[in-house]
Amino acid sequence: MNLDEFLYKLHYETHQITPPDWEVNWDDAPLPYKLYRGLPAVELSSEIPEILTQTTKPTLKEVSHFLWYTFGLTQVSQSFAFGDGADTWTTCRRFVPSGGALYPNELYLYLKLEDAAAGIYHYDVAHHRLVCLREGNFDDYVDRALGSRCDISSSFGAVFISTFFWKNFFKYHNFSYRLQGLDAGFAIGQLLEVGRRLGFETGVYYHFLDRAVNHLIGLDEKEESVYAVIPLSIDRKMSWFRDKKHDGVTAKKLCAELPALHHQHYVRSKKIIDYHMLVKINEACMMDTFSSPRKMVDSQKDVFSGAAINLPMVEALSYDFSTACRSRYSPGMDFVLKPIKLHILSSLLHETVSRSAYRNDLDQGYQQIPERVTLTLSTYNIEGLSNGMYAYDVSKHALHQIAPGDYRNSLQDGLLSDFVNIAQIPLSVNIAGNRDHYQKSTGYRGHRIQHMEAGLLSHHLILAASALNMGGHPVLGFDVPWYDDLHQLNNRGKTSLLQVPIGYYRPHPRLQGSMNM
Repeated sequence: MNLDEFLYKLHYETHQITPPDWEVNWDDAPLPYKLYRGLPAVELSSEIPEILTQTTKPTLKEVSHFLWYTFGLTQVSQSFAFGDGADTWTTCRRFVPSGGALYPNELYLYLKLEDAAAGIYHYDVAHHRLVCLREGNFDDYVDRALGSRCDISSSFGAVFISTFFWKNFFKYHNFSYRLQGLDAGFAIGQLLEVGRRLGFETGVYYHFLDRAVNHLIGLDEKEESVYAVIPLSIDRKMSWFRDKKHDGVTAKKLCAELPALHHQHYVRSKKIIDYHMLVKINEACMMDTFSSPRKMVDSQKDVFSGAAINLPMVEALSYDFSTACRSRYSPGMDFVLKPIKLHILSSLLHETVSRSAYRNDLDQGYQQIPERVTLTLSTYNIEGLSNGMYAYDVSKHALHQIAPGDYRNSLQDGLLSDFVNIAQIPLSVNIAGNRDHYQKSTGYRGHRIQHMEAGLLSHHLILAASALNMGGHPVLGFDVPWYDDLHQLNNRGKTSLLQVPIGYYRPHPRLQGSMNM
């Protein structure tokens, strides 16, 4: 199967990319986190504050808070089935959602702090500590790996977000590729929000010399690969996107400057099945040089028809961030139909969009995600708004009706399995993007960038819903052609990337406890 066919079937004919006899071997499942063996570690503070405060001089203490709120193990939950079911299951939760709670991403850091040796570290989620992979100052190396665009010397470090392919391939087979991009976006969204509250300046780089970055960290790219690089700084005047002439450096030349790392790590799975399509498309995404002109992702703005329904003007939400993170819950079958007031809907959308502007190398600065990823709403029982399908106009904070009616049954019919009760949901948000996944401008890399941005936007949406005492459930298991027709996306050149039902919910029977270290 060639890569174009793979991406087409991955999106539109998902039943053809997974073997019909595929069975998940839960007895041989990998751990949801990576464990290195025999390496020095730096223990992080176990005192996690309820309120994050800004700092002007980051230390290991602030890095501890940053990592725990971003990707740490925060809660242990034992759930019970409704009715006569006797099944129970225990999970360790984080503040970010993940498909199947499998968390295929890992966090690596390049740190330059006064109270820790400069070098490359892995965030050991299981023990809330940093494992040292390589000591030294690598400003020049990272600078060139990012195309000499970022003044890394003015930063105090950088985060590398990777995808460990097997961690969710073991369950979802090839379909895991879509989840991996979305999950990386969820993690990026939380990282940016936590960094903002700590006073960190951040910028997301989707374009970099992949093999050079993987070599710096010591990753086997047939097993794991970096998806995004995010420098961290407290210097508000730091230069992020310099238009500097490239010196023709290649990934191969950079790799030759550092010895290869061969650290051991523990996965738990005794048998790892080949995932050659994931390796093949990852290799096709890789950049080996910045010598050719960089083509930026284009933005196709929606042209709205019909009269605009202006939403009520609202202020930015003021809420307890820690409580909202802890309360985040994907309700599934636990939604309970209650009306949503129009000003609540307005606050939800305003908060989502206002927090979605972030510094990135697609725009060489700040840009709101909905310029590339659009929102379409299916509403039922929203007070002051007729039932129907609406396109959200970000620039005017307004809705344009696509079609009137109650679409809950149609949305339910498009699900691949009944894991969400759409009949109990007053609001369902469709997140869509360009049908070509920006392949013409960024090659195969555009697909994963698009899904990361969809995940980033949906994270802000879910966090805003939690702050408003509602739940949001990211759904990827739906018939894409069905949903595209339903939301009338084809004539807009768009396709569905993610569906997020939002509403009130009943508590699920479970025992839950905090995992503050």
